[in-house]
Amino acid sequence: MRSSFRGLALVGLLATALLVAAPGPCGAEGWPDFRGPSGQGHSATAGLPTSFSPSDHVRWRVALPGKGWSTPIIDEGRVFLTTAVPSGENPPAKQSLRALCLDATTGKTLWDRELFSKDMTTAKSHTKNSFASPSCITDGRHVFFHFGPDGTAAVDRDGTTVWSNDSLGYDPQHGAGSSPIFVGNLLAFTGDGVADPFIAALDRGTGALSWKTARPEMPDPKWSFCTPLLVEADGRRQVVSPAGHMVCSYDADSGRELWRVRYPNKWSVVPRPIFSHGLIFVCTGYDGPAELLAIKPDGEGDVTDSHVVWKTDDNIPHNPSPVIVGDAIYLVADNGIASCRDAVTGKLHWRHRLGGNFSSSLVHAGGTLWIVSEQGVCTAFAADPAEYRELGSGDMGEQVLASLAPAEGAFFLRTEGHLYRIE
Repeated sequence: MRSSFRGLALVGLLATALLVAAPGPCGAEGWPDFRGPSGQGHSATAGLPTSFSPSDHVRWRVALPGKGWSTPIIDEGRVFLTTAVPSGENPPAKQSLRALCLDATTGKTLWDRELFSKDMTTAKSHTKNSFASPSCITDGRHVFFHFGPDGTAAVDRDGTTVWSNDSLGYDPQHGAGSSPIFVGNLLAFTGDGVADPFIAALDRGTGALSWKTARPEMPDPKWSFCTPLLVEADGRRQVVSPAGHMVCSYDADSGRELWRVRYPNKWSVVPRPIFSHGLIFVCTGYDGPAELLAIKPDGEGDVTDSHVVWKTDDNIPHNPSPVIVGDAIYLVADNGIASCRDAVTGKLHWRHRLGGNFSSSLVHAGGTLWIVSEQGVCTAFAADPAEYRELGSGDMGEQVLASLAPAEGAFFLRTEGHLYRIE
């Protein structure tokens, strides 16, 4: 791949007090949303294994109904996830969009509820997607399940629906992919479909629409699948949300656009942004090589030419979300090339080819990084900018597109047909 590097002056940048505004760690160190307590792939869980297999380090394995690629979330002894179960016809006329709750200790299903029903007359999904790919999110009291254009619902811990909202429909082209996030008392998510893409926020208590903001005008294709990130930067709470052809930041309370950075002819964006060292890190999408952009989040309007500190298109992922540990950013491209760069300058420290192809995201705990390939092989390596050091590997023997969820001293891993507790 080509690579380009562009440095801008960093005077005063790192002196700016910038904090991530995301749900704090759970008391029992849970995994409350797609990318964990910080929303950026970090866990404080200790003692996690660096190698495992279906017969090694498995506390339990349970078969899951239907199909779904949402990453499980874990809170106070319970595992929550979604699935889509087809009706009996061939081809199926409907998909039952369901919320599942399992006991984290035993794997026993505590409840299984249908939240929405999807008509399959015109429905379509990518071969690597499902109708239950967005991950749910919990505040410890309620769990919020999101099925993209098919609806969003709040459910209590006993499985009773508190509210549901299916009024924000759109055509996602390949099925939904973006997970919801908390924005104070709101639940925000994207609707980046074939036409009229938007970002919206619902009241967490009632499900009523609080704000909805149309994306800026853009060429086709318009669809993307990226989960936003809430940050506090430049004295403002910002919802940073990559879309097709650009990344935009929105005021958390009103949904008003604050700034944007353009990356023309990049769309179908998937990796979740991260925030560290006073910079927003965004991976762009298809077609051709993806780029990684490091952006100062203190601008107004179109800041493409003034606020991109560095960028590169060298081995950047289209799907797996990266992780920053210390002063280094770690990435795994879809083709299995892992790399480590300096977060402030973009300088390449090392690259190493892993086996397989990748869609799941990196997770970090205690100086170790883990990622699972689409073929089901998990690789653990050191978060060390000096060199690549593999710490372990293991083959689960099934396709994996969901990310590992470390919590309660264990990994919870969703494969094509099963959910595992590994410790």
